[in-house]
Amino acid sequence: MNSKTITREQLSAMFDHTNLHADASREDFDLLCKEAAEGHFAMVAINPEPVSYCKERLAGTGVHVGAAISFPLGQNTIEQKAAETRLAIADGADEIDYVLHIGRLKAQDAAYIKKEMETITSICHEAGVLCKVILETCYLEKQEIILACEIAREVRPDFVKTSTGFGTAGATAENVKLMKDTVGDAVKVKAAGGIRSWEACAAMIDAGAERIGTSSSLKILKEYDEAHKLITGRAQ
Repeated sequence: MNSKTITREQLSAMFDHTNLHADASREDFDLLCKEAAEGHFAMVAINPEPVSYCKERLAGTGVHVGAAISFPLGQNTIEQKAAETRLAIADGADEIDYVLHIGRLKAQDAAYIKKEMETITSICHEAGVLCKVILETCYLEKQEIILACEIAREVRPDFVKTSTGFGTAGATAENVKLMKDTVGDAVKVKAAGGIRSWEACAAMIDAGAERIGTSSSLKILKEYDEAHKLITGRAQ
């Protein structure tokens, strides 16, 4: 799939429509779910507490509820992340986006990262839930990104993800491509963090992303529509 041929329906189905703000209210989640359902988005990305609330509001829509685990720092123990994952799934989460232990990755502790990834992936897959591993690429060197993706290629979570959106920088097309080149077809790539325009979104898709995490889904779709109207106008 590439940005030049993607349809509006295909693009909509790539969005993880996001509200991870500390001050998010029930009204904010009502709006998030309404927008996701009307837009036929893939998922709403939220913190664990409102999972059951959003699950009820999205019942019958086909939109998944995704819980962010050990968010946004990743510094919990494996046991704490496992418990948080199980609780989120019990509350109705269809997908889990967990932050790996960035410090352990930077220390080249491949055994720890693999154990953590195997633990969370196993819990998710036993429950029929998708698992996404957040690398937080803004803190990582190229070889550290490759190491995490090589482990993922072996463990097989469903996605590796660029960013939380709360770090010093978000997704880049360069890192998305590096991640996709490393995991190959074994794992998908989710781009998230700072993706607020169709131009930025298109770059991520062309680099290999198959999910887009953003709070700007509606804005991106509007810009997609405008761009394609221009293309149609020129063709005429």
